Amino acid sequence: MADTKILNQRGEPMNRVTSLLPWPAREWFEDFLPEAMRRPMFAIEEFYEGDVMVVRAELPGIDPDRDVVIELLDGALVISAEKSESREHSSDHVHRSEFRYGSLTRSVPIPKGVDERSVSATYHDGVLEVRLSAPAPTSADATRRIPIARA
Repeated sequence: MADTKILNQRGEPMNRVTSLLPWPAREWFEDFLPEAMRRPMFAIEEFYEGDVMVVRAELPGIDPDRDVVIELLDGALVISAEKSESREHSSDHVHRSEFRYGSLTRSVPIPKGVDERSVSATYHDGVLEVRLSAPAPTSADATRRIPIARA
């Protein structure tokens, strides 16, 4: 089954749960829900290409030089973005202006021993790609089962 997007009265994507509500209640509910609960965070994917960890994030419509910060913090890759959007519509006697803004953050655990100098990032067609050279696993990184002793 194809994944179809449900749109509200303003033509904006909306949550499947709120789509079940009758129109007046849905409008009220959408207006009072925090932005983070109404809209999903940006999608990410992570995978390995040999010994390189690749993290991709969907961030369309942003300026990566101005709106994105990439950091390595406490064993995690943290991607933060500021997103803003504005629309204006004018007719004979009405001028309508809407704007939205918000902060988006995702973090991905990274392997121990990643060389911070090897981290690189590119942005192309709305997709941010971060590459990290991951060290080869050592015997210390191997999984070890802990025996349980009876008291």
